[in-house]
Amino acid sequence: MAVQATFEKLTAKMNTDPAPIEQLSYVYQFDLTGSESGTYQLKIDHGEVTYTTGVKWEPRLTLKLSDDHFVQLANDDLNPTMAYMKGQLKVDGDIGHALKFHQLIKKYQDD
Repeated sequence: MAVQATFEKLTAKMNTDPAPIEQLSYVYQFDLTGSESGTYQLKIDHGEVTYTTGVKWEPRLTLKLSDDHFVQLANDDLNPTMAYMKGQLKVDGDIGHALKFHQLIKKYQDD
């Protein structure tokens, strides 16, 4: 349940403070392995964020990683550049957008 709880927490934070995402229209897809394996999507649409399991929308970027690494990434406890270099994170799409996702995550972390 860690993956679902992480998505719920992240979407709640983003929807509570939509200012950093008001100009974004983007779908991130996460193909996860591990005990909570599956496909998850995070849709950011001009200040409104939703997530789903499975493929509902056309993703602009797909990140492939383990469920544990996803939770670490979402909590800003995983350096995506190092994870990519170590093969723990694979990216289908523009690598620059993967880095932008990490910057976005950092904006929504607890102080």
